Amino acid sequence: MQRLRTLVRFGAAVALLPLMAAPPTYGWGLEGHMMINRLAIQALPADVPAFLKTPEAINEVEYLGPEPDRWRDSTEPELNAAQAPEHFMDMEWADLAGPLPRKRYDFIRGLAAAQSKHPDVPLTPEKVGLQPYVTTEVWERLKAAMRAYRTLSAEKKDTKPVEAAILFYAGWLGHYVGDGSNPHHTSIQYNGWTGPNPNGYTTEHKIHGLMESTYVKANIKIAEVSPLVTKEPKLLGDVFDDYVAYLRHSQTMVEKTYQLEKAGGFMGSGTPEARSFIDDRLAAGATELRDMIYTAWVRSADPVPPYRP
Repeated sequence: MQRLRTLVRFGAAVALLPLMAAPPTYGWGLEGHMMINRLAIQALPADVPAFLKTPEAINEVEYLGPEPDRWRDSTEPELNAAQAPEHFMDMEWADLAGPLPRKRYDFIRGLAAAQSKHPDVPLTPEKVGLQPYVTTEVWERLKAAMRAYRTLSAEKKDTKPVEAAILFYAGWLGHYVGDGSNPHHTSIQYNGWTGPNPNGYTTEHKIHGLMESTYVKANIKIAEVSPLVTKEPKLLGDVFDDYVAYLRHSQTMVEKTYQLEKAGGFMGSGTPEARSFIDDRLAAGATELRDMIYTAWVRSADPVPPYRP
């Protein structure tokens, strides 16, 4: 009986090893996501509402940077399953369904239609990702809340509740924009090279967490990233198209991450080239987020067409 108990305990321990050895990958990790959000909100121009520039608001938006990663524990399995694809998009597979449509469900239908042409590729939203869709949807929530803020302000009514909503949406938005600045969140090559590998890049499932979390926490300083955030905000045109272009630009840097890893760029204190690369990517995330928040504020003044049933 004692031997049986020992074997049961041993078997349970072995079953847990994969869970311990392969934790889920989380964007830029706590430090990177908080850094992106803080730098973005600090870089907003003076013509946004004053409450967005207060220390309390900056701290709130910073805290919310990692918020969607706090929804990924196994104790909330339905939530985790629903929102996990929103952290990435494997552009190589997404493009098999044709040009990206603007709406989430049109994209999902497009994947299903393309599946028969590509039977060896799992063209499901869970495998391909939904990154630009959740980002645009949260951005539109932010714009709608800012429009409500304008209305309440004009009517001399209490704006505190909608201010809280705006800060939440801005912080929530920042997580996905931050994910998008990480090349690994735009490609099938997200955590170890797959397929033909003539350059001998790592195939171990370690580069993702090593680059975005371990290396960032140990080496990257906000004071070094801050000067790289552009000073003047950019009023975006078509936000969906702009964001897809931002993702595609990130995707062009996927191979660079493997080159840096191969040269030891992310081990310990790494290399100056790796540090510069990560600084630039974090600054790109903060710049894009600042521009999206600013654009939401400006566009929130646009008139709403009358409702037509």
